[in-house]
Amino acid sequence: MVLKVSLLLFVMLLPSVFCIPSEQPFEFLQHLEGCHKGMTMKGVHQLKRYLGRFGYLRNNEIATLANDNEFDDVLESAVKTYQLNYGLNMSGSLDSQTVKEMMKPRCGVADIIDGQTRMASGKSKHQHGPLYTFFEGNQKWPASQTALTWKVISKLEVVDIQVLRPILSRAFAKWAAVTHFTFSEADDTRNPEIMIGFYRLNHGDSTNFDGPGGILAHTYAPPAGVSHYDADEKWGTTDTKMDEFDLESVVLHEIGHALGLQHTAVPGAVMVSTIGPGVIKRDLQPDDIEGIRTLYNIT
Repeated sequence: MVLKVSLLLFVMLLPSVFCIPSEQPFEFLQHLEGCHKGMTMKGVHQLKRYLGRFGYLRNNEIATLANDNEFDDVLESAVKTYQLNYGLNMSGSLDSQTVKEMMKPRCGVADIIDGQTRMASGKSKHQHGPLYTFFEGNQKWPASQTALTWKVISKLEVVDIQVLRPILSRAFAKWAAVTHFTFSEADDTRNPEIMIGFYRLNHGDSTNFDGPGGILAHTYAPPAGVSHYDADEKWGTTDTKMDEFDLESVVLHEIGHALGLQHTAVPGAVMVSTIGPGVIKRDLQPDDIEGIRTLYNIT
């Protein structure tokens, strides 16, 4: 009888044992709050990898520093650059506001690429107005290529294609309205300029996804035309709930990358690197529009 009761209790408790929520990709940062130069703390090596992923540490610095937990001069400099880019107090330490910003789900495109200064760190500290940026070398589609096609190329059907298609069409239409581009879905007889798909974790390119939260999507500069979305996210497609990421908002952002825009430091702009669950940003803002028109010399 005792054995039966014990077995019953085990079966009842089993679901709760395996339903313990796993740590979000950026959750390690909250354990580092207050960390500063001169300290050695478990988890600092993860901070270095985080900053390296988004361009704040160079490849040679990542190779030599990414496996130790010392908060050194190089890391302090990287943190200060991050703080400048995101309009934070340049303390060089992981204060509460810096940790809060770093923990936000975001686009996987780096803020700094190949050491080229991006966002606010390339501007005057007191500059106001547009803060849009471009990829290194102002990569863009050639002047002769204005009719771009897109296609969903993915083995994972995270969102039903009949739901996904109008979301993509609306987002492309927003960019078409402020540029000289036209966008249409490619048929099966031709290769599209922009390929869109949902993928998980290590999916064959240089930017792995990381499960729910963390990195939501990434897109390569033109003319690569490759745009990937994390299949493990909880995507909202119509009435986006507070625990979902609004797919149309993220698509609008990623199309900006596909056309040549980098991240901006202007709050509220579509090309800001972060977006929270439940946030809707389905309309281009002045900084986004001025950026794309400047890149392509559209008057």
